[in-house]
Amino acid sequence: MLPEISLNVLDISENSTRAGATLVSILVKVSHKDDTLTVTIGDNGCGMTPEQVSHVTDPFFTTRTTRKVGLGVPFFKLAAESTGGHFHIESEPGKGTTVTAVFGLSHIDRMPLGDITSTIHNLIIYHPDTDFIYTYQYDDSSFTLDTRQMREILEGIPLNAPEVSDYILGYLTENKHETDGGAII
Repeated sequence: MLPEISLNVLDISENSTRAGATLVSILVKVSHKDDTLTVTIGDNGCGMTPEQVSHVTDPFFTTRTTRKVGLGVPFFKLAAESTGGHFHIESEPGKGTTVTAVFGLSHIDRMPLGDITSTIHNLIIYHPDTDFIYTYQYDDSSFTLDTRQMREILEGIPLNAPEVSDYILGYLTENKHETDGGAII
């Protein structure tokens, strides 16, 4: 199992880019009131058939040809359910896929969120042709980074240009801290 939720976010988001997504939305929502940590990853990739969706949590089912197992989704599901949470996938061929994992926030078996800032930064930098909408919500505070808006402002300067990459990392770091006060989740 992956040691941090952020690594699951990376794995599922990588699946989205391999599925041809041009837009990936990632929501990380912490609710102390509900005692939940919810992660939702949606994309506009190729989607899956109902049969594929019914098998996607089987570790011995994968659409990849490079190896015969796919452990990312089954581990993500197991991680959520082991905290009293739940896991759900919605997908439609030609429309995309949405994966939602809800974790018991205070459950002793919940793995840490990990370095979600670096995860989002790496996704943006290493997939410069994919747009990402990242929303981080901590109780009643939140912020959103939308690379489509950044592209408009940058007028053709790539998101993985060193100065832009540094700005994105700083933006993510500063806004996460302002949103959660530096809480370790």
